[in-house]
Amino acid sequence: MTVTLADVAARARVSPATVSRVLNGNYPVAASTRERVLRAVDDLDYVLNGPASSLAAATSDLVGILVNDIADPFFGIMAGAAQTQIGGPGDGSGRAGGEKLAVICNTGGSPERELTYLTLLQRQRAAAVVLTGGAVEHPEHQAAMTVKLAKLADAGTRIVFCGRPPLPEGDALVAALTFDNRGGGRRLTAHLLSLGHRRIGYVAGPPERTTTRHRLEGHREALRAAGADARPAGGGPAAGSGDQGADDEDRLVVHGPYARRSGYEATLELLRRAPDVTAIVAANDTVALGACAAVRDRGMRIPQDISVAGFDDLPFSVDAVPALTTVRLPLFEAGARAGRLAMGKENPPPGGIATIAAELMIRGSTAAPRG
Repeated sequence: MTVTLADVAARARVSPATVSRVLNGNYPVAASTRERVLRAVDDLDYVLNGPASSLAAATSDLVGILVNDIADPFFGIMAGAAQTQIGGPGDGSGRAGGEKLAVICNTGGSPERELTYLTLLQRQRAAAVVLTGGAVEHPEHQAAMTVKLAKLADAGTRIVFCGRPPLPEGDALVAALTFDNRGGGRRLTAHLLSLGHRRIGYVAGPPERTTTRHRLEGHREALRAAGADARPAGGGPAAGSGDQGADDEDRLVVHGPYARRSGYEATLELLRRAPDVTAIVAANDTVALGACAAVRDRGMRIPQDISVAGFDDLPFSVDAVPALTTVRLPLFEAGARAGRLAMGKENPPPGGIATIAAELMIRGSTAAPRG
């Protein structure tokens, strides 16, 4: 049932005119009254008709692109690529063509901000929404996202995930473009094992993120697949085999934000816990830079004394010294495809889900352990 302005007024115990004044911002209203009205708007999930919408299901020329951090190249590359398809040039005449206005919504990794931006985009009757990067796996947040995205889709908004898996429930998506984070993590660790590394530390991302879980699962799959060949120094049990192996495996993992400082601090912690590690896998390339700095500050050389590897193949990874072994995700290509899907320029993949391959990039930061 459609929520009306009169419903909001009744909920807030004010007149419809007062609700209109608060939402339009064109007349002074007492702060307490304004807060009551806005709370009623949120409680009822009221959507204000845009100035040009004469039809209830009409959408605007606005497309929202949600990112965790626009300063992070991982998100910046995808958002920029999506915008080339959303807000690209028209017919060259200077007149508005089929392009839309792409708006970047920076959530800062906050689940609450993610939901707030979706509500704001719903009120603006956005034509499409592209959500980038890993998702938060809290059940309450997932349930709230399912409801919110369903309401957007019912209003005609096209919804595309780029770099994140679909929600456990709900079918509101046009498409979900997922990265093979698990497979990439598995291949990266298998590469280190093939070189002879047996004590491998892992600097993981935030534990509640899908990206973190999938990359770490791939890492652990590679350790366990190696079986008896992946024994820690001193002839202990294989990683992941038996209680002691599992405990040792957990001891060699430190979680933190996807940030350089986190990589630095987590690597120092790993080296304190296990001074005999010969390789460190970082959650992403930015974290890997911090890991490299920590290794050097401890007086060790890369890769002679310890190997370091990252993930994503961000532009700076090849310019690191030595160049960073990493897993390449086609961020620009995925972002551009998400933009085309959001604009209806490309048909959705079969079943609405496409898994995008990850490619191992072997460079100078990894080598066989010494001794």
